[in-house]
Amino acid sequence: MLEKNQLGLKCLPISKGIVFNIQHFTIHDGPGIRTEIFLKGCALRCKWCSNPESVNVKQEIGVYASRCIGIDKCGYCIKACPHRDQGVFYRNNNKIAGIDRNICTNCLKCAAVCPSDAIVVWGNLMSIGDVMAEIMGDMAFYDKSGGGVTISGGDPLIQWKFALEILKECRGQNIHTCLETELHCRASILENLYPYTDLVITDIKHMDPQKHQEYTGMVNDIILENIIKTVEMKKPVIIRIPVVPGHNNSEKNIKETAEFIKEKLKNKVLQVQLLPYRPLGVEKYNSLGVKYSMTDFEYPDLIDQKNDLEHLVNIMKAYGVKAVSGSNEKIS
Repeated sequence: MLEKNQLGLKCLPISKGIVFNIQHFTIHDGPGIRTEIFLKGCALRCKWCSNPESVNVKQEIGVYASRCIGIDKCGYCIKACPHRDQGVFYRNNNKIAGIDRNICTNCLKCAAVCPSDAIVVWGNLMSIGDVMAEIMGDMAFYDKSGGGVTISGGDPLIQWKFALEILKECRGQNIHTCLETELHCRASILENLYPYTDLVITDIKHMDPQKHQEYTGMVNDIILENIIKTVEMKKPVIIRIPVVPGHNNSEKNIKETAEFIKEKLKNKVLQVQLLPYRPLGVEKYNSLGVKYSMTDFEYPDLIDQKNDLEHLVNIMKAYGVKAVSGSNEKIS
């Protein structure tokens, strides 16, 4: 909704959120050509997460040592840092190799002066007006393709009030809206968001609550309850299963997932997409000084992985589930 400022001019509400990426012309997360807004923050800690910069809701410093042009040639970051005398920077071969996050106060001054993007900020503080300017620039593509806006993350429900304002503004412009979310939240949050949401995309990572907690840091009861609630509220839903060999690709887990969709959701979902695991994001983990827990994962042969996905899809289809391999297949 538009409000009036002190001059009586209509303007967007003063609200800001942390956005770590905006992608234009996406085609996999909802119908048509879309603008995708990625909000920082996530309640889960998935072992296989490929976007570690999305987890913490706050802005963070990332360090790419290979981009550093040398302390002797530059050194701007050290001069800008208020904690430079406390050993905040790790150095290697005359380059910045990392930061001591126990000393760093996240003032972001080092990133502001780095000329080579060796030090970057993960997450931009943006107003609703900033985000809507990005969205409105793509309006012609939505109109031509039946596309719209997808709010993703992380999990956008961590910043749900900011997400709500984006959804409201999009609804005011007749833009199709999609939420891509883990649904680990209070049900009341969904009741606020869903009147302005046209499509929901969510994951079922594992049916076993203990395994779910082992792999994501949280049990799955709230997530499953909210998926049921979403269907009961008659929201169109796409369910995704990131299939990670050795973690959730057993026939037992896939059958239990299919049974849940059949019995609890009455198969009232648009599509169930089984997605192949890709070991991405290693450089981003390194930039944050975080160890990637899947470093030793043995990546399966692509043909074997494809055959495994097709087998699991067929298992789900036997339950009447509209299962597909990947996210490219058109929704019927």
